[in-house]
Amino acid sequence: MGQTGLLFVGAVLFINGLSLLGWVKGKSLVPMNIFVGLLQVITPLYLIFTANGDPAVILGASGLFLFGFTYLYVAANNTFDLDASGLGWFCLYVVAAALVYALFNIREANAAGYVFGVLWLQWAFLWFLFWLVLSLGRTSLTRYTGAVCATQGIITGFIPALILIGEPSLFTTELAIAIAVVGIVLDVIFFWTVKTTAATSPAATSPTY
Repeated sequence: MGQTGLLFVGAVLFINGLSLLGWVKGKSLVPMNIFVGLLQVITPLYLIFTANGDPAVILGASGLFLFGFTYLYVAANNTFDLDASGLGWFCLYVVAAALVYALFNIREANAAGYVFGVLWLQWAFLWFLFWLVLSLGRTSLTRYTGAVCATQGIITGFIPALILIGEPSLFTTELAIAIAVVGIVLDVIFFWTVKTTAATSPAATSPTY
């Protein structure tokens, strides 16, 4: 069930990233955010209710709410044209939680823990960018955030989910290193690309995302 959720986390990050880039128009991102937001709320509720008090299961399920509430918040913002600053401050809360989840996973000192530790660190960085754009008004970072978000949909959602579903033995320390390196390299490339083109681009406006 967790693997399926991760697969669709990748999908919604990809769609939301394209929205910040201006490639997904208007409110067309709302349905996917509702679908995945509900999935990421119902799934952890089920896992917690059937965990029989297992703290490891409850810990793993609890992190899913951070995604579910983010996506439902995005859907509400875009549907009702709400001010985005509230979502931005929630994203900062998610950053703090994601860093703790990363520590918990890395502390497990096994391959799967290292992979999920890296994933949580990358998600912390992405939600930090959301906070900068939505709450602090750093709209110059909008396109950069969109590029990072869409890419993370692939490297932190789509690819790990398919590996877990089809070949979980590939969840190795080497995979954790590969995801970390690819993520950092792409983040740097996107930053310099956006910085180089910013002077010739129209002024960014504050996104509803």
